[in-house]
Amino acid sequence: MSQQLAVGIDIGGTNTVFGIVDRRGNILSDGKMSTKSHDNVEDFLTELHGHLSKLIEQAGGSENIRGIGVGAPNGNFYTGNIEYAPNLSWRGIIPLANLLEQRFGLPTVLTNDANAAAIGEMTYGAARGMKDFIMITLGTGVGSGIVANGQLIYGHDGFAGELGHCIVQPGGRLHPGTGMRGSLESYASATGVCNTAKEFLINRPEVESTLRQYTLDEITSKMIYEAAMKNDALAKEVYEYTGQILGEALANFVMFSSPEAIILFGGLTKAGDMLMKPVRIHMENNMLPIFQNKVKLLFSELKESDAAILGASALAWEMKD
Repeated sequence: MSQQLAVGIDIGGTNTVFGIVDRRGNILSDGKMSTKSHDNVEDFLTELHGHLSKLIEQAGGSENIRGIGVGAPNGNFYTGNIEYAPNLSWRGIIPLANLLEQRFGLPTVLTNDANAAAIGEMTYGAARGMKDFIMITLGTGVGSGIVANGQLIYGHDGFAGELGHCIVQPGGRLHPGTGMRGSLESYASATGVCNTAKEFLINRPEVESTLRQYTLDEITSKMIYEAAMKNDALAKEVYEYTGQILGEALANFVMFSSPEAIILFGGLTKAGDMLMKPVRIHMENNMLPIFQNKVKLLFSELKESDAAILGASALAWEMKD
């Protein structure tokens, strides 16, 4: 039974979650700590080691652990480094995989969080048995992982698959984080949904909406979702517009890699058919006939609270002996 467990670590801008996972995707134990309370990566690793070494001990010691998988913003699979992550307080290039190997004495592999989600979906979720699919994470931002011929596409430098930063509306909405205009993330993320609602509230004064009882600064994606569920016309239009832009972008992605499925994950998917119907319509309408009606649009099968740990842990099973 040796090496039948893996460690998954997901480093987010606010919190880091970690856990011990078996090959079936059961999380045997897990924990959470603040990422932002540590300005220095060494201090962060000291706290992480304190928490995680206890879990490893409870699981029978490191001889039972195949390895450590890490999902992190701007994580480079080839180098094991976090490189210039905009939402972490540790600046520059951080050789995180090496630092973790030194602390734990276990082989460690690192990639970005959306790639980890794709590997997790292929190992434990809706993409089991698939060799060609695209994972799109719709949260505060838009992440993606592209799997072709059973392999995650990393590109020559480890950074392939940034579909969220593809320009879908040339000269469009400013993305403050990148300085680019019209990227998919500016429209199809939770932040994008909020900005669309604010634009509609300003530009469509004739449309009644319960959202008008709030100031623009107060509006959240949760409020828009709740209003849409109560049949609010303007909130429903926000999802229609978001679905159109996402569907048009997905049409391009399909024609690029001809996937068996596109799997959507993250907070925005709670909108269900309000989002998926326009996505499907605009995706199909913007593809060549040879691609139409072939691609499955699926929601992730991973529980949102577990997905980050599962995705990261799945990287450990991919390690070469």
